[in-house]
Amino acid sequence: MQKRKKFSKIYDRFIEKIYRFIFLKVNSREVAQDLTSETFLRTWQFFQENEVENFSAFLYQTARNLVIDHYRQKNKNHTTSLENYSSLPDPKQNLEEKIFKDLEMERVQKAISQLKPDYQDLIVWRYLEGFSLKEISQFLAKSEGATRVLLHRALKSLREKIKEI
Repeated sequence: MQKRKKFSKIYDRFIEKIYRFIFLKVNSREVAQDLTSETFLRTWQFFQENEVENFSAFLYQTARNLVIDHYRQKNKNHTTSLENYSSLPDPKQNLEEKIFKDLEMERVQKAISQLKPDYQDLIVWRYLEGFSLKEISQFLAKSEGATRVLLHRALKSLREKIKEI
């Protein structure tokens, strides 16, 4: 009973974050729902027999692996869509500013979608989800230094892609 209660709290805490992470990778509500369910099912099955030190890292790694498996099975290229993150328009903002911001957001979305999947993950985790470098390094099973270098490379690549667009 104790494990079930603990897992229930973890589920409530992470369900939206894991769903959002997966949705950004697959860009389909149905697939994201299925993969999110599978993520928590596999985590629950593992948790029945084992201890999990860092549920956040375990969930994100499981979700990431399921997304990779999904694309291997479907043999498709995928893109990351950030349209759900665009902010609501300010009624005081004039039309010209709104158009400029929308075009800029579109450029960023397009640039991110052209990055390697690992770079996309890093940028989403760090700047959209707000995870620390330490947390991200646990997701990736890498040192903080290696994660910092990867993030630096991801941002450099993003800047280059934005210039190209």
